[in-house]
Amino acid sequence: MADDQDLAETTRFERREAFASGVSARTGINEAMIERLVHNFYARVRADTVLRPIFAERIADWEPHLERMCAFWSSVALMSGRYHGRPMPAHANLPIGGSDFDRWLTLFEETAREVCPPAAAELFIGKARLIANSLELGVASSRGEILAPGERLRSAGT
Repeated sequence: MADDQDLAETTRFERREAFASGVSARTGINEAMIERLVHNFYARVRADTVLRPIFAERIADWEPHLERMCAFWSSVALMSGRYHGRPMPAHANLPIGGSDFDRWLTLFEETAREVCPPAAAELFIGKARLIANSLELGVASSRGEILAPGERLRSAGT
């Protein structure tokens, strides 16, 4: 039985490696690019008048957050399996609305297009849009709201 588990784990690792190699070959994405993207993006977030207050209330030490976000994007883009968190609980009670997600996406898209080659930027942007949509729906659900197609999340308290 242990041999079967070892084989399954090896196969899973080999599939992840093959997937990551394929993505890297098509887009140029690697861990160094992910780190540049994450660090540049969050530098913009920290300077942004809309998003800075939301993040500043929750993140005192940025280094662990940046490490966690690098692991997250590595898992998203390269299926590395480095991220083991649960994003929804971290976002569910934030006082945010659809316009905050829009601002996050604008900054992310600008950063991705500046620091990544076009194929990599498009992959990151596509994933970011899916993530933002999923989080917006999840935050709405945590507030007891169901958003209709095209409806946006209101900021908490509005």
